Amino acid sequence: MPYVNIKITREGATAAQKAELIKGVTDLLVNVLGKNPATTVVVIDEVDTDNWGIGGESVTTRRRRGQ
Repeated sequence: MPYVNIKITREGATAAQKAELIKGVTDLLVNVLGKNPATTVVVIDEVDTDNWGIGGESVTTRRRRGQ
C-alpha cells in the first residue's frame, strides 16, 4: 500500500488542482510500479508560508523580498 505525502504552501491551490495531483500521483504509481490504485493513499498537506523555511528564513520573508 503506497503512501504519498505532498506538502505545498497554502496559497490557493484549488480543489480541482489537488484532485488532479491525487489522480496523477496514483496513476504514476500504477504505471511505473504496478501498484493497486485502490490501496494507494495520497495526502496533501497545506502549510502556511510562515511555517515553511528555506535557507534559515520563512517563505513569507523570502517572498516579501521577491525571492
